[in-house]
Amino acid sequence: MKNNIDFATASFKNFENIEGLDAFERAEVFQKFTDYMVENGQMNFRFMTSENGSSPEMWVTSPYNSTPKKCVSLVSNDYLNFTQHPAIKQAAIDGIIKYGTGAGASPLIGGHHEYHEQLQTKLAEFFGRDKESALVFTTGYTTNSASLLALLKQNDVAIVDMAAHASVYEGLASTNTLTFYHNNMERLERLLIEAIEKKYNTKLVIIDGVYSQDGDLAKMDEIYALTKKYGGYLMVDDAHGIGVMGKNGRGVIEMFDLLEHVDIISGTLSKALGHIGGFIVAKPHIINFLKFQSRQQVFSSTSTPAAAGLIKALGLIDEEPQWRRQLEDNVAYFKKGLLDLKFNIGTTQSPIIPIKIGDAHKTGEVGRLLLEAGVYANTIVYPGVSRKDARIRTSLMATHTKEHLDKVLNAFDDINKRVRISVS
Repeated sequence: MKNNIDFATASFKNFENIEGLDAFERAEVFQKFTDYMVENGQMNFRFMTSENGSSPEMWVTSPYNSTPKKCVSLVSNDYLNFTQHPAIKQAAIDGIIKYGTGAGASPLIGGHHEYHEQLQTKLAEFFGRDKESALVFTTGYTTNSASLLALLKQNDVAIVDMAAHASVYEGLASTNTLTFYHNNMERLERLLIEAIEKKYNTKLVIIDGVYSQDGDLAKMDEIYALTKKYGGYLMVDDAHGIGVMGKNGRGVIEMFDLLEHVDIISGTLSKALGHIGGFIVAKPHIINFLKFQSRQQVFSSTSTPAAAGLIKALGLIDEEPQWRRQLEDNVAYFKKGLLDLKFNIGTTQSPIIPIKIGDAHKTGEVGRLLLEAGVYANTIVYPGVSRKDARIRTSLMATHTKEHLDKVLNAFDDINKRVRISVS
């Protein structure tokens, strides 16, 4: 017990703002808590170090095991395993050889290079938009946070699905925010009516395409219809859908036939496309505004020449559709295996498949036992999810084999006999 916090039952939330302590004192108490977690075997699933790149199998070390252990990896958002695609690697290498290792400056003062222009043009074309309709950011997180900080002010309002990404919420510090329960159309409609009554200048509804913890999809057609009925704009963060979902890999927006209609599309370059960064796709005047008004654009150095590999990756979404098909097969196989074991996987419709357990400490124990069995999966507790919604989060890749997935399913089966996690 430290400062009246019981370390045995505490979560990270307990340390966000400890009454009576300054920032440095809070950090000191938090250090004691993480030390306690290490001493009690609860850090086996956090801050693992991998000895190789993103792959179906990874060699990892933990705070308890300095010898690398070979594990089936279920932790990566590298859904198509494009980080390891030879053609994309070569394009990145060629970019470095031609341009060097860094951009050298922020885009407005000399850091905007030919490969940035080519990438932005390729992104605009990828979504069927005009040439000047895309803007690249250095990270996916700041794509959302910096764009929203620039766009929405004190007389505007953001109406946000409660399950939207943390980067969205960080971008709403300068505006009004209303939240609706996940995919709840009645609540969304009430908030849109309220926004009209309060006469906000801008009404921006913000949702994800694929939700990162449950792997389920937005009710995008219904949300779009309601948004337009009440004169709002729609922003979709489709970070986990782009490259993976949709007939042509254009994401959940393509699944709902809304590629030409969504007002702002945001996404990441670090998942299916296998690099780092993010982007906004919108009408050219919005892109122009963000170029000059987004502080991240104005004051941060741009992406490195290795981003030239992204131009190749975008092309391969169309040229090599077999990776999406293989990923779909893996998802169907793995989901069936988990359901046969009577696990609660929620309503996932994507390569993100949670095994919901509920109790945070039991979830941590399952994560540890999985690692012992040679399975590296993410143990997700608060603040990643609510306190009572802890789960093992798995992400599949196109390059997982049936043998990999069978090893994981067998490990879950064995662990379930020791730590009951099935729903029946």
